[in-house]
Amino acid sequence: MKAHKITTQEDLQKAFDIRVKVFVEEQKVPAEEELDQFDHLDGECQHVLITNHDGQAVGTGRVRLVEGVGKIQRVAILEEYRKHGLGRIIIQALEDIAKELGAAKVKLDGQVQAQGFYEKLGYHVASDIFLDAGIEHVLMIKEV
Repeated sequence: MKAHKITTQEDLQKAFDIRVKVFVEEQKVPAEEELDQFDHLDGECQHVLITNHDGQAVGTGRVRLVEGVGKIQRVAILEEYRKHGLGRIIIQALEDIAKELGAAKVKLDGQVQAQGFYEKLGYHVASDIFLDAGIEHVLMIKEV
């Protein structure tokens, strides 16, 4: 499976549907906090989508440049597709986009429960634990 850049409103809606299912329904993030000003096709963010072999959208993420650093956000995979290496594929696609945009470094606010996953991908913790939408996070950084 491969992640691809989202270029249509239809694919962007599929990404939103995944995010709502993962963040709003599973993790109880308030819906009004999940979707924001970066959630459109012609904005600062590049969004990616990963589909299964049947063409069903199963994972997503986005990246934008913030002061020359790629900021990875909203990485979400449907529960039944986790633990199959899709997160690695999504992160790699977002890192590649950040490099294309000129970033030498990427950062993300990783949920503490996913910290080990990001560390395996080369990220290191660069902050104390903080709350975002009521969930413990840490700032993580990687050179790309």
